[in-house]
Amino acid sequence: MTKKVRLFPFLLIIIMIFISCKSAPREDKTGDEATGRRNGNGLYQQEGLAEEIRSLTETGTLLSMLRAVELIRERDLGGSEFGRMMNGINVTLIKQIYPDYGGRLPSVDLPQTHNYARIMREAERGYYSAPAPESVDFLEYILPSLSLFDRNTTEQLLAALPHLEKAGEMRPDSILPPFFQGMVLERLERFGEAEAAYDQCYGISPDCYPALAGTARVIGLSGRKREAAAFFLDLVNRYPDSLWLKRQLAIAHYENRDWTRALGEITEILQRDPRDGDIILLRAHIFVERGQYSQAQGPLDTYASINQNNRLYLFLRARVQAEGYRNRDSALNYLRLILRSNPNDEEAAVYTIGLLMESQRQGDQAEAREMLLRLQNTSGSSPAVLSLSLRDAISRESWREAQGLLNRIFTGRRSNQDLIDAYRVERGLGNNSRALAFARELYERDASNDDGIVIYISALIDAGRGEEASGMIETRLASVGSGSVKSRYFLLRSRIRSTEEETLNDLRSSLFEDPRNLQTLIATFEFYHLRGEERRAAYYLRQALSISPDNQRLRRYEQEYASLLGN
Repeated sequence: MTKKVRLFPFLLIIIMIFISCKSAPREDKTGDEATGRRNGNGLYQQEGLAEEIRSLTETGTLLSMLRAVELIRERDLGGSEFGRMMNGINVTLIKQIYPDYGGRLPSVDLPQTHNYARIMREAERGYYSAPAPESVDFLEYILPSLSLFDRNTTEQLLAALPHLEKAGEMRPDSILPPFFQGMVLERLERFGEAEAAYDQCYGISPDCYPALAGTARVIGLSGRKREAAAFFLDLVNRYPDSLWLKRQLAIAHYENRDWTRALGEITEILQRDPRDGDIILLRAHIFVERGQYSQAQGPLDTYASINQNNRLYLFLRARVQAEGYRNRDSALNYLRLILRSNPNDEEAAVYTIGLLMESQRQGDQAEAREMLLRLQNTSGSSPAVLSLSLRDAISRESWREAQGLLNRIFTGRRSNQDLIDAYRVERGLGNNSRALAFARELYERDASNDDGIVIYISALIDAGRGEEASGMIETRLASVGSGSVKSRYFLLRSRIRSTEEETLNDLRSSLFEDPRNLQTLIATFEFYHLRGEERRAAYYLRQALSISPDNQRLRRYEQEYASLLGN
């Protein structure tokens, strides 16, 4: 009995504690804090929900960010400051990293005072807002990189790298730090490091196809253009609905000069987005490169309503006028608009000088030499400027100068045009064996190209191998159609004829096929000049001078024939 009496107070205390716990009132929560509290039925506590949404956002994959947006919608957080802010972050990241995502997303409505909102607004203006040194907030290290999608200085790009590295240490499972690192390193032209960063991003999430696209881009930028095109083709096959990837595939084929494939892809892109200005210009550029100048006019006219001041648009207009319609003055007008905007545009300057050199006007010739001199002083080692200087030296028949320029050009390249120029220079110097060697190299590259064939036959004749040349001429005369090409073969045959009558007949046949064949006009003038038939000689000299008034070979005779020419 004593033991039972002693235990009673203790049992009473336990019972009272139990009753007080069961009847304790719940603290009433309101607003964001109360939304989604976890209780015995498995609902979320506010803190747990917020952390889940933040974690999904910071992971950065398309699926995780879409899940974060969905949670905000399901829990009716879209009107709260937290929900508006996280919606804004997720939607902005999705649009920037996955630009072709076509699903429905909430509108961005950033809070006015939130720190993340401040960073994003500054990023939208192109300003990189660096995190505080003591910050341990992952998003404060990531969100400033939204500014890097636009043009940035090298200093801004370099400043972002240590912050992204720190973010990667905070969240090694997030694709965002390596993705932005890849983008920054790509802009800095550190292509090997950029490829490694994109590969790291893909290693974290094999579904992150923008990282694979980044890898393909830097492969192309590092010079492996065919590999890049193959990479993009594989991506398009895996994601056939992605217009964004098809666009990059079209650009890769364009950069590989694979015009047929690029045009097919460009046509498909423009069917879905007819106002894609960059793609419209690519289409026009391909037509120009293929010599289809009338077909280039359509896309150029379309682009004119988008941006008439675009540099490539103006340059393509110039090429169409110069190459397609032989309208030098119109082409020069477009080129001068480019040079007025940027006097240091080397490509436009080189093209302008080339057109001015072809002009018969003395003022244009003087302007060409003046511009060339400026280019030689600023970009004398540029391949384009060296080629232009070579062209100028050849036109002046300054053969030794031209030979020195060719030697410099050959250290970096050996194009078909370089071989043609080398043949002309060595022929001008009287080095027929060296001229033949260059002509043979050109011919062996493409035995079906008439330019190469004509030069090779000419070199054979100069080297005294007329019989071999004759066989090739007869074969070509029997196979080519009428026109300027046939005119050239008649001229070649005139050089190996054994009688004056046969020679003159071939010269007449050459002019019948092409009345403006300058070399035939010169040869016909010289034929009559050597026979002392001055009036007939003057007739052909006048025609030749009308085509090439600054030709050094012709100007030697201009004074001699001044009275007959009416000078």
